[in-house]
Amino acid sequence: MSFYESLNQQTEAERTYLLSAPIIQQAMQGKVSVVSYIAFLTEAYHHVKHTIPLLMACGARLPERLEWLREATAEYIEEEYGHQEWVLNDISACGGDKEAVRHGSPKLPTELMVSYVYDRIARGNPVSFFGMVNVLEGTSIALATQAAGIIQDKLQLPPQAFSYLSSHGDLDVGHIEFYKGLMDRLENEQDQAAVVHTAKVVYRLYGDMFRSLPLSA
Repeated sequence: MSFYESLNQQTEAERTYLLSAPIIQQAMQGKVSVVSYIAFLTEAYHHVKHTIPLLMACGARLPERLEWLREATAEYIEEEYGHQEWVLNDISACGGDKEAVRHGSPKLPTELMVSYVYDRIARGNPVSFFGMVNVLEGTSIALATQAAGIIQDKLQLPPQAFSYLSSHGDLDVGHIEFYKGLMDRLENEQDQAAVVHTAKVVYRLYGDMFRSLPLSA
């Protein structure tokens, strides 16, 4: 079994916790409100804006033996730059106040998720960051494109309201193959354990983020 396969097997329970969040179940059944969707985008903004700083922090702390992973981190930085603005533009297209979101604060699970990964990079193993990547990109493939279509059909919002969800569902199909190749090159057991542990915690906190969102009436 490859490490990527083992990673997904070891985090199955935590992934199930995330996907069983009531708001995700509602969304996939077409039971969704604009309020709920804007609330999701708001929290997305508050973690997506940290993607580049987290990548930079990770890349700066990687040891020389993982220079190949630092190179991959630089590729991620180039591809992910500016995506938080996509989220804000989606909020505007839904009739929300993107500047209020930009200057607002995240809910506690979102704040804890981001803070936790910064801490894992700074105090633990910087490879831990790739546990978060596993959660966010894996969830995008499982949900994003499908959810975008269902929500758009239900709420009759313009395509401009779904640039974040639609693009990430499509982009992350390619990203996950790239990610899988990276993880299968990780041979050090401590590096592997760091990725697994971080993925487990982030699945839990990301699941709590979804549970913090308002349900459709």
